[in-house]
Amino acid sequence: MQDQQTNESFIVQYKNHLKAGDLTGCLAVLQELQPFDIAVLFVSLEPKQQPQLLRMLDTRLLADMMQELTPTAQYDAFRLLGRNRTTEVMDRMDNDDLALFLDSLTEEDRNRFLADMDAEESENVQRLMNYPPETAGRIMTNRYVWIPLYYSVKEAVGKIREFAEISETLSYLYVIDEAKKLIGVVSYRDLILADATDQIADIMYTRVISVTVDTDQEEVATIMRRYDFLALPVVDESQVLSGIVTVDDIMDVIVHEANEDIHKLSGGAKGIDFDTKPGTAAIRRLPWLVLLLFIGLVSGTIISRFEDTLNQIVALAFFMPMIAGMTGNTGTQSLAVVVRGLISREMDRQEIFRLVKREFTVGLLIGLTCGVLVTIIAYVWQGSLTLGLVVGVSLLLTLILGTLAGTVIPLLLNKLKIDPAIASGPLITTLNDVLSLLIYFGIATAFLSYLL
Repeated sequence: MQDQQTNESFIVQYKNHLKAGDLTGCLAVLQELQPFDIAVLFVSLEPKQQPQLLRMLDTRLLADMMQELTPTAQYDAFRLLGRNRTTEVMDRMDNDDLALFLDSLTEEDRNRFLADMDAEESENVQRLMNYPPETAGRIMTNRYVWIPLYYSVKEAVGKIREFAEISETLSYLYVIDEAKKLIGVVSYRDLILADATDQIADIMYTRVISVTVDTDQEEVATIMRRYDFLALPVVDESQVLSGIVTVDDIMDVIVHEANEDIHKLSGGAKGIDFDTKPGTAAIRRLPWLVLLLFIGLVSGTIISRFEDTLNQIVALAFFMPMIAGMTGNTGTQSLAVVVRGLISREMDRQEIFRLVKREFTVGLLIGLTCGVLVTIIAYVWQGSLTLGLVVGVSLLLTLILGTLAGTVIPLLLNKLKIDPAIASGPLITTLNDVLSLLIYFGIATAFLSYLL
């Protein structure tokens, strides 16, 4: 909240200076801002005010700011910069961020931008774009420092100074052999503590943890989290160093994957955000909702089959929404726990058994507590202990069932190599509705003579 208030304050200051024609004041405000803050400022300005801001930024700061904008805002900014300056900025941008921008363009616009770039930079970006989406190769950068095995510490430090301006991170130096294969890694800390005459071969780590270019980005994020790396080397099938994935890229991956899982868990669709058009959003959501619509019709069929029971004991209708709703809620809670666990750890057979056993116990405890409460409520309200027991036992069984469904279904999908987040909340809820009504009316029908 404090950051947001500070940003708003700087935006107001900048606009006041701009309105007064005080460019010196505008520059003073910009010097206090980070690239993300400048991006926020740029988007907040009127279209006629944006060119002035872009003119006040040097190429490096412009490149950093561009990487904080959405593809649509990037396109608008490049259009305002003009062809020559756009080329300069694109050559300075991180290739992985530039690849994401170019992916959003038409083929004609993409080819035009690539043709204007420096030939080597253009080739690097196109190589990244050839890798499948959501892989290490697609999010890696080629802006890192590598050194040969025969270097001394002094030579390594010299290379750091030479490439510090363009390198995305200086946390690690990657050691390669004559064939450019990755054979070691040296941290910046190791270089500082070593003598200038020490050989890299003597201080490097030979056990290098790396990923291949086709490794899924979620697995890359898991490895970096597990080892607390700031960067992770990426190699091809021949162990040739191809690039590195940095922690800021992984932060973007985590946010992207989390949003994707939220869409799935809510029964939504991938690729829906604030900018999605209503028609597009509706089309992407419809498949799930149509499926759930037909499953939901089963609930109506169940109720009609037990119409005689419901007509004779009208009070049963009062507890129907509560039974179905509570079952769906517990299932969704278990689903969230399991999906989160599957993302953060490997699940073996023993771990799965322990999880199912725990969730069964949780469902039993919740069911007993809620079952006793609703039994008392039904008895006090209707004066019928039998009705209370029917509702209470039904709730106990359905809560256990709902908890197990929310646990077992995503585990089964994961075992089948299907994204467990597909077992969305609405799907679990709808299935639990059907089963809970079957249990509720089945028990009520069995004890109908006692209820009457």
